[in-house]
Amino acid sequence: MNIELSLNDELELEEVIEIYEANDWSAAEKPEKLLAALRNSDSLVTARITGRLVGLGNAISDGYLVVYYPHMLVHPNYKRRGIGRKMMEAMQGKYSGFHQQMLTADSEAIFFYKKLGFERAGETASMWIYAGKEH
Repeated sequence: MNIELSLNDELELEEVIEIYEANDWSAAEKPEKLLAALRNSDSLVTARITGRLVGLGNAISDGYLVVYYPHMLVHPNYKRRGIGRKMMEAMQGKYSGFHQQMLTADSEAIFFYKKLGFERAGETASMWIYAGKEH
């Protein structure tokens, strides 16, 4: 399996919606806003196998101290093949010297991110005003 990683790849709306729907992320219900958000991220990483989008993630950053990784998705048919790890390693390659690298993780993602060096930030709690259902 040859995984092609790319930073700031051009995305097509249909392929983005497909991967979000496959992961049951409610952002798929706002396709134009989702695509605009991804395209306006500080960084975007994609994973493709024979041209098919199988993973994507983005980063929002001030460019110096803080980076937040809001989306990191791998198509369910391609999970547990190291794709998510490779995408996060590519992102962390760019942001490794930053004071804070932040993300929100739930369920099985918590263990995945712990393996990559993320940890709970003291006594902090994730808080949000959220207009979606789950993701």
